[in-house]
Amino acid sequence: MLHYLKIENFAIVEQLELNFTSGLTIITGETGAGKSILIDALSLVLGERADSSVVRYGNENAQIQAIFTLPLIATTWLQDDGIDNKCSVRRVVSNNGRSRAYINERLVSVQTLRKLGEFLIDIHGQHAHQSLLKAENQRLLLDNTASDKKALEQVERIYQQWKTIKNSLDGLGGEDRAAKIALLRYQVQELEVFELTAKSIVDLENEYRRLANAQQLLENSQQVMELLDNDAGNSTLSCLCQANHTLQEVQQHDNKLANIIALLENAIIQTQEAVGELGYYAQNLDIDNLRLQEVQQQITSLQDLARQHRVRFINLPEHFISLTKQLNELESYAENANHLQIELGSVLQEYQIAASVLHSQRVQTAQQLGDKITTEMYRLGMPGGRLVIDVSKNENLTPTSIGTDVVEFLVSTNPGHSPKPLPKVASGGELSRISLAIQVITAQTNGVPILVFDEVDVGIGGRVAEIVGQLLNNLSQQRQVLCITHLPQVACQGQQHLQVNKTIHENSTHTSINLLNKQQRVEEIARMLGGIEITNQTLAHAEEMLHLTE
Repeated sequence: MLHYLKIENFAIVEQLELNFTSGLTIITGETGAGKSILIDALSLVLGERADSSVVRYGNENAQIQAIFTLPLIATTWLQDDGIDNKCSVRRVVSNNGRSRAYINERLVSVQTLRKLGEFLIDIHGQHAHQSLLKAENQRLLLDNTASDKKALEQVERIYQQWKTIKNSLDGLGGEDRAAKIALLRYQVQELEVFELTAKSIVDLENEYRRLANAQQLLENSQQVMELLDNDAGNSTLSCLCQANHTLQEVQQHDNKLANIIALLENAIIQTQEAVGELGYYAQNLDIDNLRLQEVQQQITSLQDLARQHRVRFINLPEHFISLTKQLNELESYAENANHLQIELGSVLQEYQIAASVLHSQRVQTAQQLGDKITTEMYRLGMPGGRLVIDVSKNENLTPTSIGTDVVEFLVSTNPGHSPKPLPKVASGGELSRISLAIQVITAQTNGVPILVFDEVDVGIGGRVAEIVGQLLNNLSQQRQVLCITHLPQVACQGQQHLQVNKTIHENSTHTSINLLNKQQRVEEIARMLGGIEITNQTLAHAEEMLHLTE
């Protein structure tokens, strides 16, 4: 649940700190007071996209901090042994548009915040009924309601296999197969003359470096031989031999010198071997300018080919193998196509079985969900209303990652009328109530601990408004619920009541949010009931409404 929210320099809020309790928190205020700022702040702190416009004018940055109790699934996902069930989340947005995100004061990506938010909160906006008209959203709503997601996951997995094989098969065929073969043959032929292997590329580069630096290699080798052994008597070998002879003269006086003498003798032998090896190296080192030009030309040609093929020079052998493989596959079209066709048919059968299982699950879920929504529609003032979720199987539909079903919400708002597509039947007010019924039902199946309803009760009133309040109150027995509302029948159901106020002082706009005590709640609900002039009768009515919900 949400325990604490701190807002600084965000939109028209200068500074604000709020503590939340479990149950139903009601948020009310005059139109335009900024009631949705709380929702916007929560969305921002949990990864919503942000820009510099959210920063209060004249400030360097806006900052939102929230403290949550995390569900087990969220702590497991974070994989942090240092996190208990309490978690601090913070988002800072600068006036240059950049933002930083923190979980328990550790810098994280915005994507991490957004993923954490999926475990914590579900926001139902006042325009949710508009998205309900889209077929894709109807299908998503049905699938999200299913308690078991394995059938859909199986369809997605097999579809990816089918798609991979289908792409391979499409790559073999086509009207341009002959042209592809001609191009590949040309590319393979121009590369195969170089007998490309990973070793040949390395050997070629090594040979070029040796030939290009042959003169310096020879000079340095001769210089080192002169240092190690010369006739002047000042060479390294002469010094080692003199040092060894000097110690041998006194070895008889102390046996501890034996190990040092042995080391010097080894050094003499290794130095002599080094001089011999260097002499052989220098004698056989060729300064071959003609071969240097040949190697240089070969490397230049290969580098030009690498640029033409858009690969790195070092990767040419690997690229040559890939081109050869593609050519062989295209030239062996009939054999490969037959193999892929058999494989594609086998996977397609698996897909059809998985899609059929998913279809059966959707039909069952649709029946249950439709009945539940119909019940809520009755409670929300649509006694003759009925919602049917039609799931039809399109056998001719090309495989997709979501199966072969067409999902459509059908509704009847009057008894005796057959259900028809939602956009063609429901009026704006009816659609709003149907949307609310759906949100209430789906919120019960959603596992997130925090539910937010942003003026979803627009377009209803009277007895239906009272029922909406009761529904939200019932939801708050299992979840923490935050609700922005303009209806007194809903507002009186809350366990906590926040009032949003906007003031203008010295050409500056300020928004404040206050936690109301019992008397203040009576006055706020009376305002919602009576408008500008609040009478004693209105106050009495408000007090009675609150009393009935206690």
